[in-house]
Amino acid sequence: MSKASNDIFSTLRTYISKVTEGERTPAEVAAAVNSWARESADALKAKIHEEVEASVAKMGFIKREEFDRLAAQVADLGGKKAPVKKAASKKSPAKKSPIKKSPIKKSAKVTAKKSAKKTVKK
Repeated sequence: MSKASNDIFSTLRTYISKVTEGERTPAEVAAAVNSWARESADALKAKIHEEVEASVAKMGFIKREEFDRLAAQVADLGGKKAPVKKAASKKSPAKKSPIKKSPIKKSAKVTAKKSAKKTVKK
């Protein structure tokens, strides 16, 4: 088991022993565990945010706010308005051209049979 899971179990054991010894009520223990869970979640979110920021910076990406600020500066230097954000447009699927079938040459034998049937029916 990892160290973090051992810490969780030892903390829970401590709280359970305090309840059984009468030092704390179950409601107090529940509130403490709930508070601890919230703090742990906040710490985990902050750590994830830091890691993502570091990874993105290593890849050379910039934040949208920074891009917009730089675009406005460039527009000011050029004397033009800053570009307006466009809504993402959906691309329509490419139209497929109909498949053209090449005519199949009929053998003389098949053509002769058809012409023979026509003469018989008349």
